Amino acid sequence: MSTPCDSTYLSPSSTANAPLQNSPQSHWSRVRQYVREPAAEFLGVMILVMFGNGAACQAQLSGNKNVASTAYGDALSTNFGFAVGLGLGGWVAGLTSKGHINPAVTIAMATFRPKDFPWRKVPGYILGQVLGGLCGAGIVYANYIHAIDLVEGGRHIRTVPGTASLFGTYALPYMTSVSAWFEEFLGTALLLVAVCAMSNTKSGPTPPWLASLVLFITMLGISCAFGMQTGFAINPARDLGPRLLTAMVGYGAPVFTFRSHYWLWCPILAPIVGALVGTFFYDLLFYDGADSIMSKPRDCASAGLQEQTDSSDLKHVRSGDEMA
Repeated sequence: MSTPCDSTYLSPSSTANAPLQNSPQSHWSRVRQYVREPAAEFLGVMILVMFGNGAACQAQLSGNKNVASTAYGDALSTNFGFAVGLGLGGWVAGLTSKGHINPAVTIAMATFRPKDFPWRKVPGYILGQVLGGLCGAGIVYANYIHAIDLVEGGRHIRTVPGTASLFGTYALPYMTSVSAWFEEFLGTALLLVAVCAMSNTKSGPTPPWLASLVLFITMLGISCAFGMQTGFAINPARDLGPRLLTAMVGYGAPVFTFRSHYWLWCPILAPIVGALVGTFFYDLLFYDGADSIMSKPRDCASAGLQEQTDSSDLKHVRSGDEMA
C-alpha cells in the first residue's frame, strides 16, 4: 500500500531524497503503523493491571501483621484501583487504538461491528492485551515480592489460591461452577452495554474524558456489586496475563489446574460470551449506527437520508446568511 512518502520515491524529481528510502526512520514509520494499535492495547492493559492488582496487593498484604501494623486499604480500595486503572488505561489506549483493553470487547466489536473493527486486527489486539497484563503483573509482583515472602513464610513458598489470588481470579469455595460462570457473564454483559452506549452515533461521539468517566463508574459499580465471589475478572487479559506471570514465578501448574481448569471456562469464556450477548442486546434494540450487523438496510438508508436532509438544511441556512 502506497503512502504519501512512497509517491516521492516514484517521482523523477525526487532523486535527491533517495537516501531517505532506506533510512531507519522510513522503515520504522512503516513498522509503527502496524504495531502502534496493539502497543496501545498493551499499555492500556498494563496500566489497568498495575493499578488494580497493585491496589489488591496493598490492601490484602498490609492486613498481615508481619507486613504492616495497620491495614492500608480494604475491598473498596481494590475496587477503586481497578476502576481508576480501567478509566486511565482506556483513555491512554483510546488515543491511538480503539481502547478496548479487553479481549472480550475486541471479539464483540469484531463480531457485531466488522465495518468499524475488522477481524484482521483481532489477533494483534489480543496479543498486546495479554502481554500487557503479563508485564503489568510482573511489575506489581516485583514491587511487593518482599511482602509476599512475609505473608507466605519464605521466598520459595507460594500457595494457590493464597497470594496467587492477588493477581488472578479464583472463585470462593462455596460457589458452584454454574454460579461462578454466570457472575462473570453478567458483569461483562453490563460492561458491554455501557461500552456500546458510548459508541451510539445518535448522540454523537463521546468525548475521551467522558468515556473515561463512564468506564470508571461502570467498573466501580460492577466490582462493588459483583466482585466478592469470583473476583470480577470480566476481562480475559486481566486474568490470563497475571496468571501466566504467577505460573512463571513459582506458583506453578496449580494456577491452571485449580477447580478443573477454572481459568479457561470462567475468567476467559464467560466474559467473551457475556460481551457477545451484551452487544447483541444493545445493537438489536438501541444502536443507531450503520456499522453493526444488526442494523437493517432500511435503517441505514433512513440514517443516510436524514444526514442528507441535515446537510441540505445547513447549506440553506448558510446561503441565507450569505445573502443577509
